[in-house]
Amino acid sequence: MNLRNVNTSTWIYLAISLLLFIVPFIVTGRSMQFIIIQIFIFGIFAMSYDIILGYTGIISFGHVMFFGIGAYSTAISMDRLEPTIGSLLIAVVIATIIAAIVSFIIGVLTLRLKSHFYAMLTLALAGLFLVAAEKWRSLTKGNDGFTFSLPEVLRDSQNLYMLCALSLIVIFFGLRRFTQSPFGKVLTSIRENEGRTESLGYNVLHYKVIASIVSGVVASFAGVLYALSLRFVNTSVFATDVTIDVLLMTIIGGVGTLIGPIIGAGLIEVAHHWLSNLSNVHWIFERWIILYGIVYILVVIFFPLGIVGTIQSKFTKRTPKKMKVNNKLKKTG
Repeated sequence: MNLRNVNTSTWIYLAISLLLFIVPFIVTGRSMQFIIIQIFIFGIFAMSYDIILGYTGIISFGHVMFFGIGAYSTAISMDRLEPTIGSLLIAVVIATIIAAIVSFIIGVLTLRLKSHFYAMLTLALAGLFLVAAEKWRSLTKGNDGFTFSLPEVLRDSQNLYMLCALSLIVIFFGLRRFTQSPFGKVLTSIRENEGRTESLGYNVLHYKVIASIVSGVVASFAGVLYALSLRFVNTSVFATDVTIDVLLMTIIGGVGTLIGPIIGAGLIEVAHHWLSNLSNVHWIFERWIILYGIVYILVVIFFPLGIVGTIQSKFTKRTPKKMKVNNKLKKTG
């Protein structure tokens, strides 16, 4: 690889990635490290959502089902098997396979639907997974949930931090390469003008299904890390609130940017922690969710394209997306 051809943004991302490995030696408090770990996990989850929303233009209210699949696959595997690295790898494989199969089946059956029809159907499917988790108590323990043991190496919070940071970095650069590839340009074209993309000879459903599988597998891996960070799982991992949170993370950070959802995840997680802790300061902060909504409204007003998207639109000169996508489709087609 010729280093001269590496984009400046790539060097910046690499520098930031290296700094992430220094953080646990500076921030030694367990509670603060836990918050950062949650930011990494939900950053991965938000990036997976950005693949279907930001790059393919698909709105889904059921993305949490893949997150829950990853969390329960890990918890059940670690509970039934010995708490070893081998068991964890088995859990990751199980989560990946189940998420890939479910996303493929759901994609083939539902991605022909348009806009809100697809969104509502995915919401219903996520509800089915939630009900199944609540009723199948012999496997999931229902709403009560259950705890499980971790491999000894991951019982140290710094090791878990390193695992989550490394996962975030690898997935970010992997998805960045995916979205910048000819395949990713076709996804962007589908978002901009699905009819024209299909008229150019591309099988739109084929591309949508693959995007759904990639997104679902990454979301399930975020669920794996989430279960590891808590050492506990219950049916809340299938709750619609989680999908709403990840939707807000993506929109606030900037759809179609990948780095935006990570920033959005950081803001949402810090806001959750900070605003909920203020309940001890004054009674008005006991309704912190209202303040959280106000913060979201202000961000949407002042950053209509998300934080990263608005900054990019102001400080970079780019040709309109539709023109860029159509030109690249002609080259790749």
